[in-house]
Amino acid sequence: MWRLGVGYRDELAEWIHTMDSDIDCLEITAEHFFSRNYATLAALRARFPLVVHGLGLSLGTPGPLDPQRLDQFAAVVAAADPLWISEHVSFTHSGDIDLGHLTPIRRTRQTLHVLTEHIRELRERCGKPVIVENIASHIAFPGEIDEPEFLNELCTAADCGLLVDLTNLAVNAHNHGYDASAWLARLRPEHIVQLHVVGYRTRAGTRHDLHADPIQEEIYSLATQVRASVPSLTAIIERDTNFPPPAELASELFRLRNLDAP
Repeated sequence: MWRLGVGYRDELAEWIHTMDSDIDCLEITAEHFFSRNYATLAALRARFPLVVHGLGLSLGTPGPLDPQRLDQFAAVVAAADPLWISEHVSFTHSGDIDLGHLTPIRRTRQTLHVLTEHIRELRERCGKPVIVENIASHIAFPGEIDEPEFLNELCTAADCGLLVDLTNLAVNAHNHGYDASAWLARLRPEHIVQLHVVGYRTRAGTRHDLHADPIQEEIYSLATQVRASVPSLTAIIERDTNFPPPAELASELFRLRNLDAP
């Protein structure tokens, strides 16, 4: 199955309601619903399969997950009844300090243990499969394990799947000087469940993931590579700003839909 969708944003709501035949699912950002009622979720759930994506559970922070944030996240999951839930291989809190962004973890055995325990806790609390996402970062921390093998080991230890953000991969590969395709080839295909795709932006030779740009050919090529080895796969277009005309977004969905089949 090659399932395609978009990240739900209020700015896209009217367009989404005209695209029943072209959108297979929607991704809900949990934090966007923390302070609102669930009427919109109920309406979306009635029309589309949903997946729920988190930004701030801080799975990489040692110690227990923040109970208030976990309660809020679990409430959104209960309202959305998603196919699965996702979060990032990162941390966003250190003690009582909210860092305000996704921060890379050091890939050590200790961090692997922390992430594993938090993923298990999240799955038990929400009653849904969990998948985890690679992040974009301008900092490349040294670690005991390189990233593809770390993700492989994490999926095995925590019994979770992978959300491969192809744009984050393309950004990091360029900025840190490695081959994105070779990185992808080292992931175990059986762990990959979902993709994120959007265009990156280049400034002064450095790539940035702003969730604001059209999908480049490089991203389509990476998606084709994954699709060739993963028969059941979902791809979500992420746009948070600079929303394109409806025809442009529909064109990206069409292009993804017609990638070379495996």
